[in-house]
Amino acid sequence: MQTREPVTVAPDLPSAPSPTTSGRTAAVSRATKETDVQVSLNLDGQGRCVAQTGVPFLDHMLDQIASHGLIDLEVRATGDVHIDDHHTNEDVGITLGMALAKALGDRKGIHRFGHFVAPLDEALVQVALDFSGRPHLSYGLQIPTQRVGTYDTQLVREFFVAVVNHAQITLHIRQLDGINSHHIIEATFKAFARALRMAVEVDPRRGGAIPSSKGVL
Repeated sequence: MQTREPVTVAPDLPSAPSPTTSGRTAAVSRATKETDVQVSLNLDGQGRCVAQTGVPFLDHMLDQIASHGLIDLEVRATGDVHIDDHHTNEDVGITLGMALAKALGDRKGIHRFGHFVAPLDEALVQVALDFSGRPHLSYGLQIPTQRVGTYDTQLVREFFVAVVNHAQITLHIRQLDGINSHHIIEATFKAFARALRMAVEVDPRRGGAIPSSKGVL
């Protein structure tokens, strides 16, 4: 009768370390004589949003960033909206940019680049961005009306200037089509959100390294 050799089971080998997404959160507060803004976010969230800025249209756009970027986002702001929305709009952008930079830290392991083209009915907007560490905004929207509701459409550019400068990103926004101001702006925020999501997601092939030939961003 033939006997079988005992089978030795090799112990499981430890898997190679992979970039972690734990702890990619930030909370930033910023107070001036004009505004008081608190932003908290989780880059690896589910798209939950609480936005209470006193500027209803801005709240709606922040919800687009959270929902389509899959970022859990809480923004609370008080400001001198009895004058106009400018200071609150800008300072929310500044604080959001600071929170993005804080949550990403040294930016190890991320894809770094993101791009998206978002349609919204007749509007079509392209966004490309790079977490390069070099702030730059190329802004190509042609919004036909001065206001959407009570919101001054010039403030769209001011919001993105503030985010770019404080998150230290390169951002290109191009309007490919569109005649409705609300559609153009909302398509922009949706495209920004999806490009942001692509850029900050962890690249498993990167192995936790900084995505730059220089070794630093």
